[in-house]
Amino acid sequence: MDVLKAEIEKKRKLLEEKKLLQPAKKYFKRGDLLNALEEDYWAKHREKHKDDDDYESCRNTNTLKTQKDNQEEIKLPRKEVIRRLKERGEPILFFGETEQEAFQRLRRLEILEPEVDRGFRNDFQEAMERVDQAYLDEILKSQGKTESGKSVNDVKFEDAGTTLEEIKDMAKNFGRGNDNHDIKVILTFLKFILQLWGQKLNARTESEKMCMKGKLASATYTQTQSYIGPLFKRLKNKTIHEDILEHLVHITKYMLDRDYVKANDTYLQMAIGNAPWPIGVTMVGIHARTGREKIFSRNIAHVLNDETQRKFIQALKRLMTQCQRLFPTDPSRSVEYNA
Repeated sequence: MDVLKAEIEKKRKLLEEKKLLQPAKKYFKRGDLLNALEEDYWAKHREKHKDDDDYESCRNTNTLKTQKDNQEEIKLPRKEVIRRLKERGEPILFFGETEQEAFQRLRRLEILEPEVDRGFRNDFQEAMERVDQAYLDEILKSQGKTESGKSVNDVKFEDAGTTLEEIKDMAKNFGRGNDNHDIKVILTFLKFILQLWGQKLNARTESEKMCMKGKLASATYTQTQSYIGPLFKRLKNKTIHEDILEHLVHITKYMLDRDYVKANDTYLQMAIGNAPWPIGVTMVGIHARTGREKIFSRNIAHVLNDETQRKFIQALKRLMTQCQRLFPTDPSRSVEYNA
């Protein structure tokens, strides 16, 4: 016990000598204590290791390495450190911790647990997100400029030339086997939603259009116009797949009835599909295997067929979101897009 008290008293005197323990300060860093103990050790035993080159070379090497690491670590911005710590659910700064020590803690966490709280990511999905983001960045760069060089903050949209009441009148015989009539209703309704969305964006004030959020909304609208174009073309030329047309009929019907939950479920069936994996033997003798009737094209995902389909399926989801915002309904029939 006496030896322990003597050791504590020795450390207390050392802290007072190094001015680490002051009446105005209620804490000191453990790293400073370790540095003070190391300096005290070398002050007392320098003569003992004077002729030993290994100690000095090792000490100088560690010092240079620490300085080099500190210089490299300073390059990472503080905002990036805060963002990564928040993603991991870690405090951005502990009591008595410096920003450099917080960054070292982040590096230690990323080395020990590189994928914590992130789960498995789809590489194809990440690649598609990067493509979409690059397209948005291009729109943002070219936004607000015309051939004459004048600033234009309004989005361009095509006038559908109809009203919601007229579309509802057209939809009285909707979904009854007449593909030409169904295609006409779908095309008119989607163009009408796109027109209302563009009018809503143009009705904003100039300050709202010029801010970053407003520019991003306008760029998203322009991107949606570009993505939905192939779908409009296929509907006009009547070259749309029958299974996709069937889903579009149900989605449009539910959107006109303002039942957005069922419309979203139908959209997921079209985009993701619910077909089982056809693994193993599908025909045994003269009888079909159980569940074989589910392995058809109408149950297979269309979002992965090709890049064009992925884009207009994504644009369709945006139009569904805007339709719910433009024509709200009961909460029990709405999808919480902003939950």
